[in-house]
Amino acid sequence: MFLRLVADSFTRRPRRKILSMAALALGMAVATAALSVSLDIGDRLAQEFRSLGANLLATPQVDSLPLEIGGVDYRPANAGAYLPQADLGKLKTIFWRHNIMAFSPVLDVPVLMNVNRSDAGGSSQRVQLLGTWVNHELKLPDGDTYATGIERTNPWWQLKEGRWFNENASANEPEVLVGEKLAQRLGISPASKLYLFEKPISEAIRPVTVVGILTSGGSEDEVIVAPLSLAQAFANQPGMYRRLYVSALTKPEDAFSRRDPKTMTPAEYDRWYCSPYTSSIALQISEVLKGTDVRVIRRVAEGEGNVLSRVRTLLWLVTFAALLASALAVGASAAASVIERRSEIGLMKALGANSGLVGVLLASEQLLLAIVGGGIGYAVGIVLARAVGERIFGFTPEPKLFVLLVILALAALITLLGSAWPLRRASRYDPAPILRGE
Repeated sequence: MFLRLVADSFTRRPRRKILSMAALALGMAVATAALSVSLDIGDRLAQEFRSLGANLLATPQVDSLPLEIGGVDYRPANAGAYLPQADLGKLKTIFWRHNIMAFSPVLDVPVLMNVNRSDAGGSSQRVQLLGTWVNHELKLPDGDTYATGIERTNPWWQLKEGRWFNENASANEPEVLVGEKLAQRLGISPASKLYLFEKPISEAIRPVTVVGILTSGGSEDEVIVAPLSLAQAFANQPGMYRRLYVSALTKPEDAFSRRDPKTMTPAEYDRWYCSPYTSSIALQISEVLKGTDVRVIRRVAEGEGNVLSRVRTLLWLVTFAALLASALAVGASAAASVIERRSEIGLMKALGANSGLVGVLLASEQLLLAIVGGGIGYAVGIVLARAVGERIFGFTPEPKLFVLLVILALAALITLLGSAWPLRRASRYDPAPILRGE
């Protein structure tokens, strides 16, 4: 009988019910779209942010030790330790190994250069030789291979002309890239031959072939970029490097990630260590690469966190405004419905229904309205989420059962909150004045 009363009441006055469901569905559609986009936007933006370049930098630990006397740093500018490249495969063995997207070792060494002249005389130029990896196949400890290189950690490095060098080219005449500004100043173009040597009077002259002109908008426009092995040969440091750039997918920093791990409880430390924060991944890298100091490139990491936080804040502000509007619309509709059904409520009470039963009946009608409106809103919200995701963020959110359950619960909560005052008022009606027509 109770369900029959609820169903009968729901089918009467269809115009008011449709208006209430439309307001509720609109709010739930916005909430569905915001929740669907917000759940996937973190990973998507993290991948997009990798176009900003590496967010972690590893250097020899001894380089980070201060050598100051009277406030003056006495460390030589080019002095420091080297790190073995043989350990780099261990990066893919840490807890968050799948979040390591790319890494590239770098070794800088000053050299002298002649253009199209095979001897050490003439007007040689002193330039910086930057050795690194390009599309390098690294063998991992588990036997697999992993392709990585500077073109993945520094995606803003672009080729103005030519192609990337091949690390497996002839060892007698390696391939190199030349920075745009250096190439313009010396008239270097792809297919030019350069002759590199260490000292003005030197028998160890290395011919190299230019295969591309590099532009980065930074200091790299004035250097020669070569295979790491060539820089190691000039530095007389085979198998070593000086800096390591790492690009990792990370979770935006929050107040918890900024805490000192030494002050955390064991449970908090485990939670921090098992979360993909830049700081926790940096610690794990330093654990497998002994003797390194791994630092977060703050301007990249903080930029990611700020942008993501602001986008999510904007989504939740829009959602809150839509839900508030839905609650007000449902409340106004419920108040009008209670006034129209005043005689019906008075008759029910005169026949023996108590205030609790009347309240439950009216609340059940509102919950049924919430389920229907929430379901419609979820379906519309999925379409809206796809449109927003594709047009603004470049990805398509997938429907999730979890989101449907949250939306139905949210619709019920908004409906009950919006109609709470009208229902409370209806449950307190006195049937005697109503039946007398007062």
